[in-house]
Amino acid sequence: MKNMLVIGMGRFGQRLAERLVELKNNVMIVDDNADIINELAPHFTNAQICDCTNPDVLRSLGVDTFDICFVTIGENFQSSLEISSQLKEMGAKRVISKANRDIQAKFLLRNGADEVVYPERDMAEKLAVRCSANNIYDFIELSRDFSIFEIPALPEWVGKTIGLINIRRKYGINVLTIKKSSSEFLIPTADYLFEPDDHVIILGKKVDVIRFTSK
Repeated sequence: MKNMLVIGMGRFGQRLAERLVELKNNVMIVDDNADIINELAPHFTNAQICDCTNPDVLRSLGVDTFDICFVTIGENFQSSLEISSQLKEMGAKRVISKANRDIQAKFLLRNGADEVVYPERDMAEKLAVRCSANNIYDFIELSRDFSIFEIPALPEWVGKTIGLINIRRKYGINVLTIKKSSSEFLIPTADYLFEPDDHVIILGKKVDVIRFTSK
């Protein structure tokens, strides 16, 4: 479970925030539109009606206490840029901002954003899943519940075999393949011994994978 701040409740921001809650995160939502916040407030840990371009207002949210701050403002790029910059100056751990064009992404990355997402390229749900865990490199969604994930070999796996760990029974996942540092792929057997740099391609339920990779 992580603490998330989502600023901007357009369609992208709302869907992102909703999915983050579904994935058992604590989520504060913020927008300057009172009607939107009043409608959404019951579904979230906290909800604030405020203008985050005001530094004093933004500081009052305690931005440094959140694991990730999302800036998902729709049409007003100037506001998005100002807020992204101020978040970083105020000690935000990680800032992910929405952009509509490459030139916007460049400015955001130069002025506080650690990562930029494009609504047309990065679906809100996929972003929510990836950000809810600490050790997911990438994933392919198969259904609402199941996905194929690329994760690192967990520290407790290294030096042990798949059979000894009993991965399927213990974690509820299937190991599909191992990606080595040389980009070599291999289909492991039960006696495969995990190495520190292994990327493990697995199939499992999103909630299960997020739970054990976030410990």
